[in-house]
Amino acid sequence: MTAQIIYKGDLRCECTHLQSGTIIETDAPTDNRGKGERFSPTDTVCVALATCIITTMGIKAADMNIDLTGTKIDVTKHMLSEPRRIGKIEITLHMEAPGLSEKDQQLLQRVGETCPVAKSLHPELSVITKFIWNP
Repeated sequence: MTAQIIYKGDLRCECTHLQSGTIIETDAPTDNRGKGERFSPTDTVCVALATCIITTMGIKAADMNIDLTGTKIDVTKHMLSEPRRIGKIEITLHMEAPGLSEKDQQLLQRVGETCPVAKSLHPELSVITKFIWNP
C-alpha cells in the first residue's frame, strides 16, 4: 500500500504517505463548495505533473553531471465543466543550468515531457510545457 487517506469531513482529506509518514491535506476549491484552504485534488494532479517532469529531468541531469538545483516551476490549472474536469495545465519551468548546450537542453526537455505522470494523463487533456533556460 502506498498511502492511506482519511476523510475528515467538510470536504477535507488527510493523506498519509506510508513509507515516510508525510501528511498532506486536500480541500475542495471555493468554486466547488470547499474552503480552498489546501490544495484541491485537481491541484495535486497538476503539481504531480510538474514535480514528475523536474524529477525525471533531475535523474537524467545527474547522469549527465548537470545540476538543476534552483529550478522554479509555475503551474496554472484551467478547469472545464460538463463534466467538471481539468481542461488544460500550463507549466513553465525556469531552468537553472547556465551554459548548457542546446542539445542537452532538448534532451532534458524530452525526458521531462515523457515523464510517468505525463504518460498517465488522458490524451484529451491539454498540457502546455514551456522551458526557460538560464543562459
